[in-house]
Amino acid sequence: MLKVPFNAALANMVLRVLLCNWLAAALIAFWAAGAVAAPPGQPLRIVVFGDSLVAGLRLRQSDAFPAQLERALKAKGHAVEVINAGVSGDTTAGGLERVRWAVPEKTDAVILELGANDALRGLDPGRAKANLDKIITAIKASGADVLLAGMIAPRNLGESYTQAFDAIYPALASKHGLILYPFFLDGIALNARFNLDDGIHPNPKGVAEITKRILPSVEQLIERVRAAKPADTKG
Repeated sequence: MLKVPFNAALANMVLRVLLCNWLAAALIAFWAAGAVAAPPGQPLRIVVFGDSLVAGLRLRQSDAFPAQLERALKAKGHAVEVINAGVSGDTTAGGLERVRWAVPEKTDAVILELGANDALRGLDPGRAKANLDKIITAIKASGADVLLAGMIAPRNLGESYTQAFDAIYPALASKHGLILYPFFLDGIALNARFNLDDGIHPNPKGVAEITKRILPSVEQLIERVRAAKPADTKG
């Protein structure tokens, strides 16, 4: 009987090839089953477009809403870049004039917070609604999704005015299919502990409270944006 001499080097090479093939097949199976997470994509770019309430009037930029929101989102594991596009004193008309250049290209989502100055000045609610409508249309045309941060009118302006103004945000959210956060100052309005000495603008603690309360809505926005992205860009 012919004996074939044992070649240890050849046997080791064959074993390594078989092992590599087995590992490759196992990894493919895990990827198909979703057991191995896809590598993260680029951070989502979120622009906060609004007035002094988000710009951070009399606050350090690190205490302003966009900065606090970015830290809160990152602490929860979200890869995001939050850009401050707030301008103190801005009205809905002012926002409409600057929206096309103030929201950078490749923005994934916008948190829209405007209207407080319209109400404080008693400006026409119908005009404010039309301005916001055009702003939302422009943002969505750029490919970004929108979270609409609502506002309510001061109660000393009369019932007809407050009813007309307060109805703006739910109506626009319904029309455009937006996520609505009904009242941006929820939980801090008229609370001295959370506001500067003007009684209107949030202090750092007030911004932290706003951030905590709006965070679930922002996470819903992120989930919606990621779900709409191609699979190879999700992260």
